[in-house]
Amino acid sequence: MTISKITTALALSLATASIASAQATTPPIVGFTSAGSQQQHALEAKAATLASPSSADALSRELSREPHMAGTPAQARTRDIFASELKKYGITPEIRTYSIYMPHPTSVHLYRVAPNATELSLSEGPIAGDTTSSSYPQILTFNGYGAAGDATGDVVYVNYGLIEDYKTLDSLGISVKGKIAIARYGRSYRGIKAREAEKHGAVALVIYSDPADDGFARGDIYPEGPMRPWTGVQRGSVYNDNGDPTTPDYPSLPGAKRVPLDQTNLPRIPVIPASYKNAAELLRDVRGGGELPRGWQGGLPFRYHVGPGPVRARVVVTTDAATHPYKDIWDVLGTIRGSEFPDQLVIIGGHRDAWGPGTADNISGTVSVLQAARTIGDLMKQGYRPKRTIIFASWDAEEWGLMGSTEFVEQDSARLSKNGAAYINFDEVATGPALGASGSPSLRPFFRDVTKVVASPEGNGSVYDAWRRTDRITADTAQPEIGDPGGGSDFAGFYNHLGIPIADWGFGGPMGVYHSAFDSYHWMSKFGDPGFKYHAAMGVLGAVALMRMADADIIPYDYVEYARAMRGLTATAAKNIAANKWGNVSTSALDSSINVMEKSAADFNAVRDAALARGVSPATRKQANETLMQVERAFVRPEGLPVTKREWFHNVIYAADNDNGYSNIGLPSINEAVKAGDQALSVREIADLSQRFLRAAGLLDSAARSLRTP
Repeated sequence: MTISKITTALALSLATASIASAQATTPPIVGFTSAGSQQQHALEAKAATLASPSSADALSRELSREPHMAGTPAQARTRDIFASELKKYGITPEIRTYSIYMPHPTSVHLYRVAPNATELSLSEGPIAGDTTSSSYPQILTFNGYGAAGDATGDVVYVNYGLIEDYKTLDSLGISVKGKIAIARYGRSYRGIKAREAEKHGAVALVIYSDPADDGFARGDIYPEGPMRPWTGVQRGSVYNDNGDPTTPDYPSLPGAKRVPLDQTNLPRIPVIPASYKNAAELLRDVRGGGELPRGWQGGLPFRYHVGPGPVRARVVVTTDAATHPYKDIWDVLGTIRGSEFPDQLVIIGGHRDAWGPGTADNISGTVSVLQAARTIGDLMKQGYRPKRTIIFASWDAEEWGLMGSTEFVEQDSARLSKNGAAYINFDEVATGPALGASGSPSLRPFFRDVTKVVASPEGNGSVYDAWRRTDRITADTAQPEIGDPGGGSDFAGFYNHLGIPIADWGFGGPMGVYHSAFDSYHWMSKFGDPGFKYHAAMGVLGAVALMRMADADIIPYDYVEYARAMRGLTATAAKNIAANKWGNVSTSALDSSINVMEKSAADFNAVRDAALARGVSPATRKQANETLMQVERAFVRPEGLPVTKREWFHNVIYAADNDNGYSNIGLPSINEAVKAGDQALSVREIADLSQRFLRAAGLLDSAARSLRTP
């Protein structure tokens, strides 16, 4: 045995001994028997010793060596690397191919037509020391699914291009009809900006990154600091739905029926992104519009004006829509079959595609998923087998509209609806030291517990301890905040479409290279995660979470916390109803049904813990778990959200905000009806949701009854 192996073996022994000793005073892990908890802690101690920053570093460098947009040969290369790594870990890869309507640009041009006509250079240009930006051709400066076209018009500055910004313009008597709108990134999804510009009659939209939001006003710019340089551009999709626009609700497999393009929600105007260097050339000489509305001044070194004109611009975009509109994308899946509950699925995933090298977004998530797979693969070589099936997923074309994960969910919807226990999402997860998290309320206590047993990369306690310090929490009973599920990442299909509980977390920090050519290994190794210790920590967190979820005798959901979170949502709905002065519309039935669910959840927790203390037969565990997996499915309905006509959003607890895209809206079926002023529909939606909470309570009661029988 070599010195390194002796050292590793000693570390394993000490860690295992420490965990076993601590079990004398540590309560069992939720969902485990006492003996199972001791075994689990020992397993987690071994997992911690397998963290490898050097492995994460090497994978990050290789996977982000060149820009790899979905539908390109470079993306096929990352597919093969991910599959090869799984094989190394003893996990057989599966590659799923989908054919997606996804036109690529063939040329993009932006002109200042008047005054002083000139074509603006759209290249981000090389950065000293950043070999990726100087060694490989950059992806064209474009927004995915923006229309091809040639448009000229006066420039109108529309601030962030939000719905309320256009209301402000209307109040000023300013129209964008026949004009080129220029909006700054931020505060909503770029697809909403495109939708609103088109709705108000703009002939084209230019979206730029203002230095006030992620440039020099926020910190030193790259390469001296982490923020966006003058030529940095944020690419990205402007498609507002999920999955292939030509195959709604079903997978894009060979022979699939395609919806005509005029029946899709794709933009009809050209939309392109710009750097703040180019935005300055369009905005500097804009005049008119009267006094600039409050909050509309950005960070460029001159006074902003709304316009229109006298600056005129021209946007020209050509694509391969007529010659090669469909592109193959590839999901890579690695499956470890469960030993006791093989049909029950615990899935971890992150997207692999990018608008450039994508080292942060999302090679950081890809590498961290692989680190978790490597760790569990190594433990399997020592004899470990998970009780539930674990799937490691690398999604393609997330950046275009959650394509890969959505197609997978649509293809496997029956299996996932019946047996999906949890989905963990890793997206842009290692760009700094601050932990952030969101997800289903039923998994929040589970995630907090996982962070308590993984060491912080900075030392000085656990990840949980560091999380509390970062959030400045001092009260003993206070917990770090975990947000609600929003939109814009690959958890959407699992949660919004199927009702599978999800968790989404990662470490973050100052970052201004999002979706640019400068999201590179050089940036990551200098600013995001020098030493790649946060990538390694994410691998450990992922491995521990997967094993706890896969090995628990009873799946560790917490529906007491879920019900309490729902009270906050109903309080908001009640305020919205009160604002409409609908005296005969009440949420009291909804409040009552949530109280019933909370009591059932508390009773179930007590019954579960007692059953695990005395021992539970495999058949009883199976029955209880199958029932538990259906609790949140009670909030899924095929008709979706009627007001916003979003049939794909089946879950009526949370949805992406239809007027924002990134943020969420709680109890959307009710709140969208209230916002629309539809009193009768609001009453029906409250009644429907009340019955769903009672149904969820009944499922918890059923699970408890099965556990009461020895």
